[in-house]
Amino acid sequence: MRATVIHAPHDIRVEEVPDPKVQVSTDAVVRVLRACICGSDLWAYRGESARQPGQRIGHEFLGIVEEAGPEVRGFSKGDLVVAPFVWSDGTCDFCSEGLTTSCPQGGFWGSVGSDGGQGEAVRVPFADGTLVKLPADAACDDHLLTALLALSDVMGTGHHAAIGAGVTRGSTVAVVGDGAVGLCGVLAAKRLGAERIIALGRHQVRTDIAKLFGATDVVAERGEAAVDAVRELTRGQGAHAVIEAVGTEQSMRTAVEITRDGGAIGYVGVPHGSGTGLDLGVMFDRNIALRGGVAPVRTYIPELLADVLDGTIDPSPVFDLTVGIEGVPDGYRAMDERTALKVLVKP
Repeated sequence: MRATVIHAPHDIRVEEVPDPKVQVSTDAVVRVLRACICGSDLWAYRGESARQPGQRIGHEFLGIVEEAGPEVRGFSKGDLVVAPFVWSDGTCDFCSEGLTTSCPQGGFWGSVGSDGGQGEAVRVPFADGTLVKLPADAACDDHLLTALLALSDVMGTGHHAAIGAGVTRGSTVAVVGDGAVGLCGVLAAKRLGAERIIALGRHQVRTDIAKLFGATDVVAERGEAAVDAVRELTRGQGAHAVIEAVGTEQSMRTAVEITRDGGAIGYVGVPHGSGTGLDLGVMFDRNIALRGGVAPVRTYIPELLADVLDGTIDPSPVFDLTVGIEGVPDGYRAMDERTALKVLVKP
């Protein structure tokens, strides 16, 4: 089959690789109908996170079950399914508590020895604990498939940030970051009943999506100017809940400074250089809570799926460029150059 591999920074290729097969009785093989490129993939692309030459890449996909191992009970050939970005066994203590990303037998697509999502098919370990079944007729609805693909990562990650930030009905929320996760954080905050949502972003195409998703205000400034602008919008107090969806030192520092005393930050931006962005003394003095991390998307998919299916939420606008499998390297370049927000892949 054809699949995307990374050889070196800025060296993404689509190559012939062995077809995936059921290796363990709890495996399934999924033929990919939709995949995408994530902002976090760019850290490998830019050389800021290590990868072995020839390693697979990509962690968001949905598709059709082509084969199921003899111990797989919940799925059979022909089922339409979506996969979260981490596989998990569904039976350990962490999975039972909803923290599927800490499953001792879990792992990330594209890790050494595993298939990546940006390919024609994927071997899925622990299919019963990992996959979520979708309505069969969704396979014929291109728009719905695109919206459902967001459940594999960005919508669930935005929701995780909103939960970590303590978004409640009537609250004021600020979102740091105008990437796909930040925009889904806006959508998640709106879904949870936030009354005011302040989106921090400088790119009008992206902030227009933020407004579509429920943002009531947009702050285009950065650094101290952004802090001043948010403070002005909130009577000098800051936001009850702040979503941090970037992961840099500056973004985390901004998040702390725009949080209202007694408020909380939900952080889901993959940390890169954010080690000095936190001043615990400031957070202690102002009673600011910090919650977040790798989103246990598998736990969130069922509740978010219901809202996508009934039209309550539609995250599909975050996908603004579509490529075939051979166009994936071009998709990486487009996202790296910020000419695309999030690239949809149709193998």
